[in-house]
Amino acid sequence: MRCTVILLSLLLSATASADDDLTIAVASNFIRTASELTKQFRDETGITVWVSSASTGTLYAHILNGAPYDAFLAADGERPRLLEESGHAVPGSRFTYAYGALTLWSAEATDCLALLLDTDAGFIALADPATAPYGAAAKEFLVDAGYWGTVSGRVVYAKNAMQAMWYTATGNARGGLVARALLTIPNAPKPSCRLDVPADMHAPIVQQAVLSASSENAEAARRFFEYLKSDTARQIIKNHGYGVEE
Repeated sequence: MRCTVILLSLLLSATASADDDLTIAVASNFIRTASELTKQFRDETGITVWVSSASTGTLYAHILNGAPYDAFLAADGERPRLLEESGHAVPGSRFTYAYGALTLWSAEATDCLALLLDTDAGFIALADPATAPYGAAAKEFLVDAGYWGTVSGRVVYAKNAMQAMWYTATGNARGGLVARALLTIPNAPKPSCRLDVPADMHAPIVQQAVLSASSENAEAARRFFEYLKSDTARQIIKNHGYGVEE
C-alpha cells in the first residue's frame, strides 16, 4: 500500500510539472546563458522551460502575431516596453536581467583596428541593426567612431547575434562585432585579435524581460522571473560575461 501511495504521488508530481511547462522567447545572444539558467530552474522546481531563440525584433514580431510564449527575454528594453504598452505583456512585469557589451574579434587577423581601417581587410559580420539590438549598437559604434566609411562596403549582416558570431568563427567573415558574452562559447576559435568596445561608444545594451499577457502558465512564469532575480541566477549571468543590476 505504501509503495502504491508513493507511486501515485510521483505520477501526480510529474503531471503537475508537465502542466507547468513554460515556453520562453530568448534573444540569440543569451541562448547559452538561458540554457544553464533553465536547467537549474528545472532542477529546483521540476518546471521545464522550453526556449525559442531568434533576434529580438523577430521574436517581438512573433509575439505580436500571437506566438504562445510565456515570457520574453529581449536584448533591449524597447520591445518589452512596447509589448506592455500594447497589452501583449503583463504591466509592471518588465525588469532588467542583464547588461550587454560589444567586442570586435577575429580568428584570423592579428590587428583588429586594421580590420576597421583597411578597406581590403575582409568582411565584417554584425547582426542586422533593424532587428538585433547588438547589431544596432555595432553600427552606432562604427558610425560615431568614424569607421563606417571604411567598413560599410564590407559588412555581412547576420540574422542575429549568434549567427554573427558563427560567421566570424567559421571564417566567412574576417572579423565580427558581437556580444562579448558569446566569446565564452566552448570550442569556438580563440581570438587572434580582440577589441572590446567601450560602453560609452554606443547606447547602453539593456536587456529586459517581460511576462506574456496571454500565458496559460502565469504562476510558473512568475516563479521563473523570481528565480532570474535571485543571487544564484545573477551569478550565472555574470559568469557568462554580462553585467547585472547591483
